Amino acid sequence: MSAWMFLTVAIALEVVGTVFLKLSDGFEKWHWGGLSILCYICCFWAFAPALKAIPVGVAYALWAGIGILAVTLIGFAVFHERLGAVQLVFIALIAVGAIGLRLTTTTAT
Repeated sequence: MSAWMFLTVAIALEVVGTVFLKLSDGFEKWHWGGLSILCYICCFWAFAPALKAIPVGVAYALWAGIGILAVTLIGFAVFHERLGAVQLVFIALIAVGAIGLRLTTTTAT
């Protein structure tokens, strides 16, 4: 599997883990909390091989940035969370940065 695929899996697991953490209601619903921890463990398991070929700063920025975007959309659609216009502008800037990093980064051979 390519480094970019490992990074994609890591991001997906981090997003799912964050959603489960929200569903855990501060770990009052332990089953969601446990699933969240499991997702985070698997996330780091997938993130580590991505760092062999993708520069750590780029990988981490993409991991965090895409995660922020995905969780924001899920928060809006599933949890009915709303953000202000200024907050949305700053999240859009994160999106621009993530796209720019992905378009300008090659992996190590």
